[in-house]
Order: sequence, then C-alpha cells, then structure tokens
Amino acid sequence: MAKVPYKTYLTEKEIPQQWYNVRADMKEQHDPLLNPGTLKPLATEELYPIFCEELCKQEMDSTTRYFDIPGPVQDFYRMFRPSPLIRAYNLEKALDTPAKIYYKFEGNNTSGSHKLNAASAMAYYAKAQGLTSLATETGAGQWGTALSQACAFFGLDLTVFMVKVSFMQKPFRKGVMETYGAKVIASPSETTEVGRAILADDPATGGSLGCAISEAIELSMRDDKCRYALGSVLNQVLLHQSVIGLESKLAMEKIDEYPDIIVGCAGGGSNLGGLMAAFMQDKLTGKANSRFIAVEPASCPSFTRGKYAYDFCDTGKITPLARMYTLGSGFIPSANHAGGLRYHGMSPILSKLYHDGYIEAISVEQSKVFEAATLFCQREQILPAPESAHAIYGAVQEALKCKESGEAKTILFGLTGTGYFDMNAYMQYNDGTMTDHVPTDEDLQRGFESLPKVD
Repeated sequence: MAKVPYKTYLTEKEIPQQWYNVRADMKEQHDPLLNPGTLKPLATEELYPIFCEELCKQEMDSTTRYFDIPGPVQDFYRMFRPSPLIRAYNLEKALDTPAKIYYKFEGNNTSGSHKLNAASAMAYYAKAQGLTSLATETGAGQWGTALSQACAFFGLDLTVFMVKVSFMQKPFRKGVMETYGAKVIASPSETTEVGRAILADDPATGGSLGCAISEAIELSMRDDKCRYALGSVLNQVLLHQSVIGLESKLAMEKIDEYPDIIVGCAGGGSNLGGLMAAFMQDKLTGKANSRFIAVEPASCPSFTRGKYAYDFCDTGKITPLARMYTLGSGFIPSANHAGGLRYHGMSPILSKLYHDGYIEAISVEQSKVFEAATLFCQREQILPAPESAHAIYGAVQEALKCKESGEAKTILFGLTGTGYFDMNAYMQYNDGTMTDHVPTDEDLQRGFESLPKVD
C-alpha cells in the first residue's frame, strides 16, 4: 500500500448533507428532561420560549436517524469544511510508538474551533423563525466567537455572557466577538437578577459556565424575538457536531483505516459527541468495537468524580433538569486554563453511554496537559487550545501503551481548536509558574449538596 499522505482531504461534494442522531441507535435512551417546577417529563412545546422551535424538535427526537442539513447551512459549511484528517507522523516518531495517530483538525476558521458547526445551524434556524437576536454564554470564548460569526452572517444581534475568569484572561477573544458585532458581558454581571444574586453571595467569584447560562437565559426570556443558544451539552448540539465524525469516517475509509481508539476532550460534550458519532453508530449496531476515551480536567471531573443524577444545567436553577454526570450546578471550578471544559455537567447522551459502559473517561492535571500540548506543537507545528490538549494527552498515553505492548493500534483524536489566545497559559507553563488544582472530596460535596431532590 502506498504511504498514507500527511493530510486527507475530502472534496466539497463529500461534506455531509445530513446530521446523524446517535440516539436513534442507542439501546436505551437517557432519562427525559424534567420541568423544574413540576418535576414531570418535559413536553417539546415547553422548550419553545427558550430555544428555536426546530431546535426543540431536534432536542427531543430519539427516533429520526438522519436530519437533512438545510441548504443555507451547507453553503455556510463550504467556507470552512471539509476539515482535514491529518496523520501525526512526527508525533509518532517522537513517541517511538508503533501506533498510527490521526487527528481531525477543526481549527481552520476564525473561531479556531469546531463550534462553528453548531453555531451556523442555530443562527440559521433563528433567522428562519423570524427572530432578531440570540443570547448565549461562553467559557474560553470559542463558542461565543463562533456564534458571533454566524449571527453576523445571518443578520442577528447577539449578547454573549463570558465567564469572568476567561473574560479577564482572554481580552482578545472579546475583541474578536465585538468585531463581529456581539455585545460581550463578563459573567456574573449586574445586568441580570441571577447575576446580581450570585455576586451578592460571592463578590470575588470568577464565574462559571453555569452562571453565564443562567444570565443568558434570563436575558432571552425578556424578549419574544430573542432565544437562547447553548454551545454544548444538548442533544441538538451533538447532532450538529456529528459532521466531524461523519467526515472523519469517510476520510479514513479513503485511506483504508479505521480507529481502534477514539479520544476527545470532554467538558460538556460537543466535540467528543461529534467526533465519535459515526463510529459509535458502528459500535451500537455491532459493526465495530472501537474504544472511546473522554479526557477531562482534574479540576472539573464531571465524569470521573461526578454523580449520575438529575441536575439543573445552570447555576441559577431556571433550566430544565437533565440526568447527567454532574458536580452540582453550584460547583464553581478553579480559575485555571481548562477554558471550555469547566462546565459542571456532561451531555445527557454521553452520560448515558458512559454509564452503560460504551465510553471510558480519565481526568488530568493541567501541567500534564500543557506538557502534551508543547510536545505536539513542537512536532506537528500547530499550537493547540488547552481544551484540545486534553485529547492530545489521552492520545499520547494510548500511543505509549502501544509502545509497551508492541501493538500497532490506530488512534484518532479531535484537535478542536487553536491556542493563539491562550499564550498567558503557555507562558505560565514555560516559566514554571503553572499550578494544578484538584478539588478535594469536601469541595465536591459542596457542589453535590446543590443537587435537586428528584425521586
């Protein structure tokens, strides 16, 4: 066989024309969303005041296997898709491993991440419904940037509540979002009731994604021409991100490869859920038996130390309840550089698959993450985002296991984005001032105490 090229590109005609809904092939569904007032299963119509109607239907659909990607969204995708599948020959050589390491690079757009896949769909559906604006949260800033791009393209106003610690760490992210016309507010803020309540309880808080979600939803509920858009966790997001896995599978088929191990960073679930989608379908239907590994920060270990329980998706406790692996909506993570991986819970879909044994999970301290990131950028010449570097760490560990065993396994990981706005973090790692924070059991217990009492 001819040597595999460094990059495998698909043609424009090979961009997926449908999203894949993994729920259609799951042996058991995750538990339903609950109305926070009645604690009864939520009806689709009850979500209409929060999300676009078409997105609500996608959120609740567990039987439709494929959804057609609307023409305007396909046109939008063509500006940055398909993304390349790249074999990391130089990383393999540095590790002296018989493993073959591939990564799907989603950072070739202004947001520097995979988030644009879902942002463009949400902005399109909002415009098609006749809405005029969206409100959202962002952690590290990739999602806020992506939705800013999409809203500018489709002609919508956007307000972004950015987690305060990231707002302070990454001023240039704010600048990019504002360049696309978004209004960016550090969260928690004085602009909402929930923000003021959180600040009254802890004026020095660095915020969390849960706080920012609460503020964005409160703002969206004030205007019937505005809706909320979430960049991770939800079923609709994993649906839209399935283009990553669908493209990856097709690209690997072109070079006669199939991954034995699939590795993704895990915060809320958008990247991991999207990357694994097409391959998880094969596992669920008995066609293949890949391993799926979620890599999360030790500072926010939802999978590895969380509880599988019903919880609010936001700190203000105004969202529907979802059964997921969670640290409690009251959990506030440390102000480290895990960025978009600092959410207290995990996607209900991924939580169910993890609970049923289809997914493995590990947690890792940030100094080890940046060690892997530095090795990768020196060998493969792409500076990865801290979130993506968690996946790199996981892939490196698996490749080293192959070195020990002599097995030539094929590893695929998701390189979700670039780290050019994360130079403060890299500088801390380089000068030896980076510290690792791992919450104690007592720290986690305070978050668990905020879990709602659901029978």
